[in-house]
Amino acid sequence: MNAVTVKITEIFYSLQGESNTSGRPTVFVRLTGCPLRCHYCDSEYAFYGGERMSLDAVLAQVASFKPRYVCVTGGEPLAQRACLELLSALCDVGYNVSLETSGAIALDEVDARVVKVMDLKTPGSGESHRNLWDNLATLKPSDQIKFVICSREDYDWARLKIDERQLAERVDDVLMSPSYGQVDERALGEWIVADNLPVRYQLQLHKLLWDDSPGR
Repeated sequence: MNAVTVKITEIFYSLQGESNTSGRPTVFVRLTGCPLRCHYCDSEYAFYGGERMSLDAVLAQVASFKPRYVCVTGGEPLAQRACLELLSALCDVGYNVSLETSGAIALDEVDARVVKVMDLKTPGSGESHRNLWDNLATLKPSDQIKFVICSREDYDWARLKIDERQLAERVDDVLMSPSYGQVDERALGEWIVADNLPVRYQLQLHKLLWDDSPGR
C-alpha cells in the first residue's frame, strides 16, 4: 500500500479538449490548488477544497474507466509535491500520461515518461512574470508548449517568444488557442496563417461540446 496522498478536486472521463491528443478519450485527474490567478482561468473551483486520497485510491478510480490516456491537471498540479509520485505511479501502470502545468514551477523532477504540456503565460493572463524560463531546458521533443491568446498584443508577444527562444525547434508542437470569449477564433487563425507561424492552432473542444461544465 502507498501511504502518499494527494488532494483531488475531481477524477472524470471525457474527451481531451486541447493539446495534440485533442479528441481522445482521457481520464482527467484534477488536483486541488494553484498559486497563480490567470484572468481567464476556467478551473477556479479547483483552487480550494478537494478530497485527500491515497495514490492507491486514485489509481483504482482511474483504472475503473479502463483508459489509455490519463491527464493530470489542476489548478497547478505541481503545487502538490506528491504529484511527482502520482505521475510516476500512473506511468508504471502503463498509461499514456500527460501533465498540464502553468510553467511557473520547476519541471526537472517530472518523470521522463510524462508528456509535459507547459503554458507560457502571456501578458494578458496577468501572470507572465511567473514564467520560469529555465523550464524550457527540461522539455523533450514529445512535450508541448501552449500559449493562450487574449489579444492581438498577446499574439505578437507569443510570436516574438517563439522566434527568440526557438520554441518550434524545442518541441514537436507549439499550441496556440484563443482565450474563450476574448479573441475571435477566426481572427487568430488568420493571424497564424498570415505569418506562417509554426504552431498548432486549437480550440477548447470541451467548451464547444459541454459549455465549460466542470467534470466534462
